[in-house]
Order: sequence, then structure tokens, then C-alpha cells
Amino acid sequence: MVFAMATSVHAQENGASVDEAREALSKQEDDEGSEEQLEEVFQAAEQNYSLLEAGRHSLNYSFNYSYSGDQRLDLEVVNGQVRNLDVTPSATHNFTNSFSYDFGFKDNLTIGTRIPLVSKFDTQEELNANGVGDISVTTRWQPNPHVPGTMSTTLFSTLSTKTGVSPFEIDVNRQLSTGSGYYSIAGGASVSKVLDPVVLFGSGSLRYNHTVKDLNQVRGARLLEEVDPGFTLSSSGGFSYSLSYDISLSMSVQLTYSDETVLRFNDGTEAAASDQMSGLINMSLGTRVSDTTIVNTSVGFGLTRGAPDFSVGFSMPINISGLSES
Repeated sequence: MVFAMATSVHAQENGASVDEAREALSKQEDDEGSEEQLEEVFQAAEQNYSLLEAGRHSLNYSFNYSYSGDQRLDLEVVNGQVRNLDVTPSATHNFTNSFSYDFGFKDNLTIGTRIPLVSKFDTQEELNANGVGDISVTTRWQPNPHVPGTMSTTLFSTLSTKTGVSPFEIDVNRQLSTGSGYYSIAGGASVSKVLDPVVLFGSGSLRYNHTVKDLNQVRGARLLEEVDPGFTLSSSGGFSYSLSYDISLSMSVQLTYSDETVLRFNDGTEAAASDQMSGLINMSLGTRVSDTTIVNTSVGFGLTRGAPDFSVGFSMPINISGLSES
């Protein structure tokens, strides 16, 4: 899910560059979101372990569409006076097709990777981008086996690469990015508890975003040389209610705090995008189509300006002979 965020400019000129930096800090496709947590919760409600057994494989496909509309300010400030002001509307459509592969290294340890294929369209500027997003690798560890009636805890860590097109290495007036532009590492924990017919779940994580150096991107009359994205705190929680053996209805809320982003230019000046909170509410329907397969469909709505206006998602397992979870 992709977000357009409000910014504050502390440099002397070309505040439009701050908008571009803030967009890079929106929730990336590879973040641990409510949909991934719901899939684990559904499995935990039916098995003794929420993770794959040793030697087992799992391949999943998911699709997500999100729309973000915004108004961007392009201004130049010299000696405290605004010399140029322009309001540019923005309407961005994001389509992400993701393939996730997990392998049960041990009964309580699962290692997986996620490969997103991203398509973006800006209908106001008539721009588009297609390509691979940021590939991520995730490790999940369950300290204790799941015991019915008790809370299940899973610890996870995620390394996100910068395989997607970086927003700091393109012509911002003619191109769109498909990735964040920096490496990041995250760690956190997710918990769930079955209170038949309800499953309660929650998650929290801290993400550190690596500073990007040795850039040479034109931003107005200056060259962008370095970007410090700061860190990100995320939390989510909700419940899943079993309407029947074949149908489950879930609702969750996700909150994300993003530290300020600092851009450093070749003339020694800096521009900073202020820290901010973003929120998203998500509703999901899990439908059992076979004894071992659950298909999830979801719809989400932004609660703040930092979230997309709305999003639609779909996920399902891919059953390939010799590569099956069950």
C-alpha cells in the first residue's frame, strides 16, 4: 500500500523535493501488514503451530490495488519570502502482484522471501512505471509451541532490499519509482489468541532505514547528494470472527509512525520532512474453498492523509506438485 504524506520544509528553496522524499517513506509493499498477519492467524486457529513444519514449503500469490489523491505544493522561499507557488494535483494508482515463498527450516522457524511486481500510474501527470519492487527476506520464530487456550507469540525480522527503481535516481518530473531507494531492516513480534469463535491478534515492529549517500539527482537548481530516511514504528491489531466453518470475517487497524526524512544537497543546505502518523483500517473476508485452502479478500480505507484513500487486496495459496504446504 502506498501513501502520499504531508511535509514541512526547513530549507531555503525548492520545497517540492520534500514531497518526493516523504513519498518514499510511505508504507512499502514489503512491510509486515495486516493481510499477512491475518493469513498467519487463520492458520494458527486450525493447526498446533502457526509456522510451517520442518521441511514444508508454501507458495502464495497476492494482489493489491491502492489509490492516493493529493495536492502538492511547489514553492521557492528566498529570505523568508515566497517567490513561486504552484499547486499540483496528484492521482496515483498502484498495482502490486506479489509472490511469497516460505520454507519450514524447523518446526518453530520459517524463512521466506517476497517478490513484488509493481505497476504505477499517475493520471494527472500521465506518468507510469512497471518493474520489480523491493524484494524482502523474512525470518519468523515461534519461541513456544502453540497451546490451545493460550496466546501464541511469533518473533520476526525482515530485510528489505532496494531492487526497485529508486525515487532518488530518476527524473522526478518524468518518471515514477517502484521501490524505496534504500535498504531497511525491521524486527518485531506478533501475537494471537483463539477465543472460539473469535481470534484476537496484534503486531508491533521497528524498522531502521539505511542512509543513502553518493546521490547525484537534480532537484530544482541543486543536486541531491544524501538522504537520511530515519526509522519507522508500526503497530496493528484486530480480530477475526468465524461465521461458519467456511467463512471468517476480520477487521484490523494499522498505525505507522515515520521519523523525519532529511535531504542534503551539494550546496550545503538541507530539507526536512516532518515526522508523522498514518492510519489504515482494513476489513478482510476469508473463504475456505477446500480443506487446505483459504482465499482472502480485503478492502482498506485511509484514516489519515498519510494513508491511501482506499485499497483492495486478494491473496491465495499456489498449489504446485512437490511444493505444497500440506
